[in-house]
Amino acid sequence: MNRIGVLTSGGDAPGMNAAVRAIVRKAIHYGIEIYGVHRGFMGLINSDFIKLDISSVGDIIHRGGTALLTARCDEFKTEEGQKKALKNLEAFGIEGIIVIGGDGSLRGANALSKLGIPTIGIPATIDNDIPFTDNCIGFDTAANTVVDALNKVRDTATSHERTFIIEVMGRRAGHLALYTGLASGAETILVPEIPFDLNAVCDKIEKGYIRGKLHSIIVVAEGAANSMEVGKVIQEKTGLETRVIILGHLQRGGNPSAYDRILASRFGGKAVDLIRQNTKDKMLGLINGELVITDIEKVLSATKPLDMELYQLADILSF
Repeated sequence: MNRIGVLTSGGDAPGMNAAVRAIVRKAIHYGIEIYGVHRGFMGLINSDFIKLDISSVGDIIHRGGTALLTARCDEFKTEEGQKKALKNLEAFGIEGIIVIGGDGSLRGANALSKLGIPTIGIPATIDNDIPFTDNCIGFDTAANTVVDALNKVRDTATSHERTFIIEVMGRRAGHLALYTGLASGAETILVPEIPFDLNAVCDKIEKGYIRGKLHSIIVVAEGAANSMEVGKVIQEKTGLETRVIILGHLQRGGNPSAYDRILASRFGGKAVDLIRQNTKDKMLGLINGELVITDIEKVLSATKPLDMELYQLADILSF
């Protein structure tokens, strides 16, 4: 393996730059040429490659987002688009690709492997919904960002004796909502994985106020319900002043935490070890503190379950 490529794809996640840095410097350590692909799979199709050296990744370990840029690319989902990408890789003499991103990115890596290109996937998404890894790059940072926002909301919620509905990201998964709801002491956490009854939610809020609570914080995963509708129903049923806050893309930004920088560096370094051995269609993960390797096909056919024990604990502690 003399020349490899690296790309970031899909939604950005804090720590992607740390992974790119580790990949570039580990590859150079082995005497391997390394090319960055701008804008993910779109860059493969447009032949948007740039040769990277040690200085190319200087001063990026602490930066959020991705220096390689990212984009969605429907064309790559087609057979014609994939063949075009393969032709460009061959023209540049790129023998293997490391793909950093979420499940869509892993599907792209899987497609490349079927075309004969050695591929390694690195899970990076604040949704933390990729199975066969305890954490994805970016999740820890996003969770801390949300908790910081919830701490600030709690101050004004108490001052005005209001109920606040806070919508967090997560797509079809509730991992971010669960972790941040527990960490911030939210009264209720609504996630897509568990059915809920708004009447029961309202009853819990009312009982809290009767006991002397001055406010309530309800964390809603974006895939669980329409937060605006949840706020409307709660205000109508309880008669309590209710506000809705959608945190949105704020959750993706910011400097990566120390945990995410270390996780990304470990993933990036190990990915180079694997790709130089012509490894195909594998994803790196971290389980119980140890790096593990799983077939991407297996990853894509599974779903990461919500931690029910943690959810039950959050429910008990919220009283």
